[in-house]
Amino acid sequence: MNSRLSNFISALLGAGVIALVVIGLGLGGAFDGGNAGSSQEPAGDSESSSSTAPADLTDVSSLYDRVSNGVVFVQVGSDEPAGLLGLDQPKGSGSGFVIDEEGNILTNQHVVTDADEVRVRIGEGDEMIPARVMGSDAGSDLAVLKVDPEEVEGGLEPLDLGSSDDVDVGEPAVAIGSPFGLRGSLTTGVISALDRPIPAPNNFTIDGALQTDAAINPGNSGGPLLDARGRVIGINAQIATDSQSNSGVGFAIPVDTAKDVIPELRRGEKIERAYLGVSTTDAPNGDRGALVVKIQPGSPASKAGFERGDVITDVAGREVGESADVAEVVTAKRAGERIEVTVRRGGDEESLNVELAERPASAGP
Repeated sequence: MNSRLSNFISALLGAGVIALVVIGLGLGGAFDGGNAGSSQEPAGDSESSSSTAPADLTDVSSLYDRVSNGVVFVQVGSDEPAGLLGLDQPKGSGSGFVIDEEGNILTNQHVVTDADEVRVRIGEGDEMIPARVMGSDAGSDLAVLKVDPEEVEGGLEPLDLGSSDDVDVGEPAVAIGSPFGLRGSLTTGVISALDRPIPAPNNFTIDGALQTDAAINPGNSGGPLLDARGRVIGINAQIATDSQSNSGVGFAIPVDTAKDVIPELRRGEKIERAYLGVSTTDAPNGDRGALVVKIQPGSPASKAGFERGDVITDVAGREVGESADVAEVVTAKRAGERIEVTVRRGGDEESLNVELAERPASAGP
């Protein structure tokens, strides 16, 4: 993962507001911890999503016809129409997509944060249907909504979930959602880069985001990023911008991250993650390792004796090449596990024994 993206400005989309966020020095290695989500895959997964030859995006119209009835317009708050051209864009709005025939819908957590009422319009339907927030997770910026399938005229058409691990730079990408309340809008592009760290709503870091030049704008948040076969490979979430509008650099949360947390979110369970408590950036002068730039007071790292200026060279037996490697290793662990961390301090190497804790609700400032 390239942690040199650490100084770009991201804009969180959806919920009717664009919030500019500065990604700090390798925050992924900083406070990110383990994802304790189940490996169970939700209904709607495509068995064909493993390794097949890439497809060209030759018939976008046909793809749209196949998947559009599974894409959802999400409305938060008031019923009163507002926004561009008087279309529905009340207190907050965003996008989502159907993930199973039981009425579950995936969207971004920041779209439905503090929502007192959520209503959705599915596909080309005209009716706004009440939806309940089953579970949400600020750490992955994902939430699961649920509607009564009996209220959906024509039935539910879940989208197939592909695999973000199978995606390569240059492959076609299709975004569908409701930018500025304009539901059912489709844009196309390519996967521009892989493994981008992006900020989560709780100031931790979401690892492995897909970068795309398919146009993503306010209201696209929570909508699907699709491959050429119409399988979901990401959940549109953010843009890099200096003007609160699309600059051709958008980011989607990888669908494999979503697969990890969907089962718990459908059950309304809290997503637990491990926590180290250091903020890192790449080691200077092109050296391998992760430079510790901040240590959270009272964190496992603080208790284990980490010092600012340490260079982490090994975590739990894995060599650290760059800052992002620290978060990746901790992500695979659970709170309460003990790990050995090797640091270079001055001209010496030291081994620190760390008991990982449960990640707090927010990384703080």
